[in-house]
Amino acid sequence: MTNPKARAPRRRASALRRRSAGLALGTLVACGALASAWSADPDHGEKLARRWCAGCHVVAPDQTRGQDNVPSLAMIAKIPGFGARKIALFLLDPHPKMPDMQLSRSEAEDLAAYIVRLGK
Repeated sequence: MTNPKARAPRRRASALRRRSAGLALGTLVACGALASAWSADPDHGEKLARRWCAGCHVVAPDQTRGQDNVPSLAMIAKIPGFGARKIALFLLDPHPKMPDMQLSRSEAEDLAAYIVRLGK
């Protein structure tokens, strides 16, 4: 029969391996989320903004005018707490007055990255 005291170090080692594996998995998931954010292409976002948004919003410094009572994309970028993630989520389900752009998640992230860049 095995000594119960001899099993305890093996159980602790096994628990430590499980915790280490969980930490490694959590780190990989977090890195994947960051990689997605880093992969956003604001230059592509500018093209999307000029195509979809310029009819109402001022989307770039070279645009002189948008519709009255519609904020510029630079103004939107400066709204406190309205970062790239929130902007992208908003763009996937825009308010009723906006056109149904049917952006992919990647396109929404690109457009959001462009908007955030305008606020800097």
